[in-house]
Amino acid sequence: MSCTIRIASPLRSYTAGAATVAGTGTTLAAVLEHLEAHYPGMRFRMIDEQQRIRPHMRLFVNNSEARELSAAVRDGDTVHLICALSGG
Repeated sequence: MSCTIRIASPLRSYTAGAATVAGTGTTLAAVLEHLEAHYPGMRFRMIDEQQRIRPHMRLFVNNSEARELSAAVRDGDTVHLICALSGG
């Protein structure tokens, strides 16, 4: 399954500045594994050691927030990787 991945600006250093990259996979976990294979180190910024989405990350498949890595990704979907802003 082919999808489009929209990259949040704090993660674009991994993609040489690309805001959008192509991905494959039938689940969010598989898409992130594909992303990691092409952009090493990127997955760890989003997923912790217990295989959970980090609290400062929001991952969407199309318009629906994915709270689990088992979320389905279908051919033609768009996966959005969004980083929460913080500071004070």
